[in-house]
Amino acid sequence: MNIEVFKGEEFSHLYQDRMFPYSQKVLHLVLSYLEEKKGRPFEVVVDAGCGTGRSTRPLAEHFCEVIGIDISESQIKVARKCTPQRNITYQVASVAKMPLEDASVDLINADVAAHWFPIDEFITEATRVLKNRGCLALHCLYPTFTVKYKNCSETLTNIFNEAFEYLCKFEVKGLTILKSKYQAMFEALPFAGKQRITDIQEMFHLTLAELLGFLKSTCICRIFLTKDKVAAVDFLQSVKKRMVDAMGEISGEEILEFHVTYFCILAYVSESSGSSVYSGKESEIEERGNRGASQRRAAGASGGGRG
Repeated sequence: MNIEVFKGEEFSHLYQDRMFPYSQKVLHLVLSYLEEKKGRPFEVVVDAGCGTGRSTRPLAEHFCEVIGIDISESQIKVARKCTPQRNITYQVASVAKMPLEDASVDLINADVAAHWFPIDEFITEATRVLKNRGCLALHCLYPTFTVKYKNCSETLTNIFNEAFEYLCKFEVKGLTILKSKYQAMFEALPFAGKQRITDIQEMFHLTLAELLGFLKSTCICRIFLTKDKVAAVDFLQSVKKRMVDAMGEISGEEILEFHVTYFCILAYVSESSGSSVYSGKESEIEERGNRGASQRRAAGASGGGRG
């Protein structure tokens, strides 16, 4: 998969500026599940694949310690610059080898990220670092949207979804996992009490510029721009023109409703939880034996991320 796109500094800034906020409905769902399955206090949360910290910062008020992990140094650099909360730290690290002690984490959270993970290694690591009854939350948006504005909602929705579907061809594997709503991941999880919620409705108020900015901030659009910048720019201008024509005479300040469907996998670790292996087309569960000796949190996990 084209994870290299996340390592570019220009894209990291665009992602921070244009991607819309972490869904409050998803956050409430995750926190409610954690309280039910583990209970308070909420001590340590890991935001896996945290990117520029969009989903990391909203966790700060709910946990004593928040740790954002991402393989992209440029994304972590932006996250640190944009994070004022002093209980958040960031690490450039793989979710397959987290710089964390055994049984030290209450919640592992991953927003719009898990389809990029090496899922078998990630589940093994999650099993290792989560406390007994610690929880896992994997969530993402489904790539079909609704745009509402006056009497041209159907036209705008069709234009936007056609554009998004066209861009999807530039990252087939990751989008296939996403479009399945993480079905194989869900089946692979050996954890207790697992749930897969597939119809969480969220709505954002956006101007046309902000809506198109979201499109530009997706990795699939960045991949297109990298492969053929001229064609990608022409494509984006065409999408904008079609949407403007549909809306009629506008000032640019008009507010559109952007409706998004999220899905979420929730599960928790029990003493009997094992780990699993996931491979491309199928998943299976296998026992891994006893956990290894505890390791100290990597040096530097307490540094950075302080605005």
